[in-house]
Amino acid sequence: MASEPLEINNRITIAGWELTEQFVLAGGPGGQNVNKVSTAVQLFFNLLGSPSLNDRVKQNAAKLAGKRLSKEGVLMIEASRFRSQDRNREDARERLKELLLEAAKPPPPPRKKTKPTKGSIERRLKAKSGRSDVKKMRGKPTGD
Repeated sequence: MASEPLEINNRITIAGWELTEQFVLAGGPGGQNVNKVSTAVQLFFNLLGSPSLNDRVKQNAAKLAGKRLSKEGVLMIEASRFRSQDRNREDARERLKELLLEAAKPPPPPRKKTKPTKGSIERRLKAKSGRSDVKKMRGKPTGD
């Protein structure tokens, strides 16, 4: 079932043919409506085979997806929060968008190593010698 394209950000857009939706019966509150109408949405997206994403985003998204990713690389997002099919459909698409935005974030800058200052080294050594003196005073007195 082809749908409209999903725009993730200004560089990433998922084509409608890459998304497949399936409507299933939802559990939870809703009375007779739950038993009659398929309001829950299962959104399928071939994450590892998508031409819309680069390799770095695919790998990050696969880590973030966890158990929602099948062995074949298909991501399944199930949305049954709301009682209407349209709102669940929007919710599933929004959750896919959030996952891909998180995966597309640039990596954090590398940590810069810093040296302790002279003052901090002196304070640490002074504190160590102070603790040493306290522990020496705990011992038995010597007969001088």
